Amino acid sequence: MPIENERKFVLNEDGQLEPRLAQAPGVTRSRLSQAYLDSAGVRIRSIETRGETGGKLRHVFSFKRPVNGQMVEIETEIDEADFKRLWTIARETLSKTRYSWADGRFHWDIDFFKTGDGRTYFALAEVEMPEHEREPPAVPARLAGHLLGPAPLGDPRFTSKRLADQGHAERLLAEIREKGSVS
Repeated sequence: MPIENERKFVLNEDGQLEPRLAQAPGVTRSRLSQAYLDSAGVRIRSIETRGETGGKLRHVFSFKRPVNGQMVEIETEIDEADFKRLWTIARETLSKTRYSWADGRFHWDIDFFKTGDGRTYFALAEVEMPEHEREPPAVPARLAGHLLGPAPLGDPRFTSKRLADQGHAERLLAEIREKGSVS
C-alpha cells in the first residue's frame, strides 16, 4: 500500500521565489488543474509538466485517505475523456504551478496556488519523506529566505482541498503574517 509521508511549510511569495525556481537547474515545473469529487478522498488532476527534457500532459485519478494513522494515496492515470467527464461533477477546483526536485532520499514540491488570472495567492512547500522518517530535513537554502514556518502535522487548514478556497487561504496567510508564526 503506498503510504504518503510528507511535511508542509508555508512560504512567503514576494514575486521573487517562483521566477528563481523556474530558472533553477534540476527543477521541473508542472501546471496542475485539480478537482475534488463528491466522495471523500477522491480527486482528479490534469498535470502538464515542463522539464529539461520537454513536456508531457497526464490525467490522474487519486484516492487519498488516512488509514490507521497513515495517509494512503493511490493514483492511476486516466484518459482525457474520462478526466473531462469527471470534471463536470467537481465540488472544489484549484489551479497551481508546482516546482519539483529530488534531494537525496527526499522529494520537494513547491506549490503556488493560482487565481483565475494567474496571480499567486498562497505558496506551500511539501517534502515527501521515506515512510520510516519522522523528522523532516532542513528546508533547502533556495527556500529558507521565504519560510514563514512549518505547518503543524495533519493540520487540515493546509490541505490543498482547503487551500482551493482562496478566501480561506488569504485569511490564513494574513493571520500567519500577523502572528509571525504558523501554529
